[in-house]
Amino acid sequence: MTRFPARPPTTALLLAATLALAACSTTSPDVVQPRDAQHLSTVLDAVVLNVRAVVVEGQQSGIGGAAGGAVGGIAGSSVGGRREGSAVAVIGAVAGAVIGNAIERQGTREEAVEILLQLPSGERRAIVQARGKEDFAEGDAVLLITTGGKTRVAKAPPRSAPAASR
Repeated sequence: MTRFPARPPTTALLLAATLALAACSTTSPDVVQPRDAQHLSTVLDAVVLNVRAVVVEGQQSGIGGAAGGAVGGIAGSSVGGRREGSAVAVIGAVAGAVIGNAIERQGTREEAVEILLQLPSGERRAIVQARGKEDFAEGDAVLLITTGGKTRVAKAPPRSAPAASR
């Protein structure tokens, strides 16, 4: 009877790390990156012309493939004897890399909106951002907030009458 050695705990750790890293990516307008805190932003007024749902395709940084390849190689090397284990390790590494890439791409995919805007000058702009807490509709007054080269759309607060001078 052939006994297979238990899978090393490294396998589970690599898979958990891959999934955790894949979940770290976000373009949400409700999340501000630490590097953008306490930086002055440029703000422009605009009006929403149109909103449509889109999907931001997931990314493949290579981390998922590398982790999946390592997991597959380790798992494959524990199968069979020396010769069979080597062949299965290679097959496991390739299969693991493919699966790891697919998991990373799916894990970084985001539901988003494409917002077509008109500036007071008449110029039109479009921006894609992840779905946030705010829903936008045609005719909404919004603000384009640009910080560090990235722009997000937020609903404009209601305008109030200017305070009287004393």
